[in-house]
Amino acid sequence: MEQRGNFGSKLGIVLATAGSAVGLGNVWRFPYMTGQNGGAAFLLLYIACILLLGVPGMISEFIVGRHAQTNAARAYDKLSGGRPWRFVGYLGILTSTIILGFYAVVAGWCLHYLYASVARQVQGDSHYVQEYFMTFSSNAWKPVVCGLLFILLTHLIVVRGIRKGIEKASKWLMPILLFLLVLLVIASCSLPGAIEGVKFLLQPDFSKINSDVMLEALGQAFFSLSLGTACLCTYASYFSKTTNLLHSAGQIALIDTLIAILSGLLIFPAAASVGISADSGPSLIFITLPNVFQQAFGSIPVVGYVVSIMFYALLVFAALTSTISMHEIGTAFFTEELKLPRKYSAWIITIVAAVICLLCSWSLGAINIKIMGLSLMDFCDQLTANLLLPLGGVLVCLFVGWYIPRQVVHDEFTNGGQLNTAFYQVFLFAVRYICPLCILLIFLHQLGIL
Repeated sequence: MEQRGNFGSKLGIVLATAGSAVGLGNVWRFPYMTGQNGGAAFLLLYIACILLLGVPGMISEFIVGRHAQTNAARAYDKLSGGRPWRFVGYLGILTSTIILGFYAVVAGWCLHYLYASVARQVQGDSHYVQEYFMTFSSNAWKPVVCGLLFILLTHLIVVRGIRKGIEKASKWLMPILLFLLVLLVIASCSLPGAIEGVKFLLQPDFSKINSDVMLEALGQAFFSLSLGTACLCTYASYFSKTTNLLHSAGQIALIDTLIAILSGLLIFPAAASVGISADSGPSLIFITLPNVFQQAFGSIPVVGYVVSIMFYALLVFAALTSTISMHEIGTAFFTEELKLPRKYSAWIITIVAAVICLLCSWSLGAINIKIMGLSLMDFCDQLTANLLLPLGGVLVCLFVGWYIPRQVVHDEFTNGGQLNTAFYQVFLFAVRYICPLCILLIFLHQLGIL
């Protein structure tokens, strides 16, 4: 079996793990969720939920992964003495592979829209832009080819290993992503009337807060940080024993939240400038925003052209940082469990994800593939978001909070007693009581019970 890799620097750890959390959920889902739930009030609740659920949840997965120093399935097996907790690792691997497959469909759309922006194919009135998206997404082959190209690009990075592949790519992708985002924010906030969009994001109206908004903020915090996918557990298995888990979790949460806020500062001011609401849901980035960019920068067409290209490049980079981490979960599993060379293990995940991507893409128009009345794409989304992710998240918290010996948790949290233990009891209380309750509320809300 190949020698196990690890991250080569603290910066590599933070950027790679933050990249696993940063994705289309930050640049796409966060803005429209914020738009639908009252703006700044939702943002404040989201930040509170990151601290309440996100950071303890991340540390829990870090503890399992770093202590075991192996893939997710074997990590839970190792810490539980061979008992059925190994199922938690298998669940995370299954969940991440399904997500990789249907996520690649949307990532492929982003890749196509980057090309379409360069070729000036998405310029026209709102009706044209909507028809363009519907025609493209329901095509039998164009979106499939784009999705498969995205999976292949992910494969080429993962197959190179931890330091030469994932860490090196993250050190390029994350700074470029942040650079593009800052440039786009500056351009957006410089538009006439943009201040109203800034106020919407940063000036809270607490009358907007209700139970639904609170539960939506809780759910966004959970999904944004990739909790419940075994991603953080897998990446933590490459951490050194001197890595400060609390600091790393805090830095990752900060980067993740910063990018979400910057995404809001990109989209809300531009939308406000042309009088368009930014709460249009999943269609926001493929139907609403191309028209927003055209109208907002209509007086200087070349600026609108450049902004559009930069925006879809941003989406491609954001999606890629996430697909890399989802691919690595399964690749690590097959490499260690079947004792295969990494290149063969990576191909197993690539092929499985490609099949899921193909079928999910076809289910949106080319072929009528439905399960329980939903297209396969929507079914995979609902299955992972409403069942598999919350189940995985709550099992991790129960495992770390109640099953693992307290000494193991304490030693990992404090690096064998070398770090300050002031927050240890706070973390333990959160992971035993607060996190499971929060995840249960998310689960019930997703099912429409709350």
